[in-house]
Amino acid sequence: MKTEITPTNSACPIFLEPQDPEQVATDAVAAKTRAKAEADKTTAKQAVLDRLGITADEAALLLG
Repeated sequence: MKTEITPTNSACPIFLEPQDPEQVATDAVAAKTRAKAEADKTTAKQAVLDRLGITADEAALLLG
């Protein structure tokens, strides 16, 4: 059920739509998965830099 919250004298109607709990749960899982993938990628990059014995700034200078 949508709730109309249009301000007075507004040319465009505005509605509030309740969130679907199933979609909220799905979005939370997706966000957690993305965060874990990003953390894993960062860890892997740091491991390579550690093996090479250089810092991230030095790698950026070499590659950029």
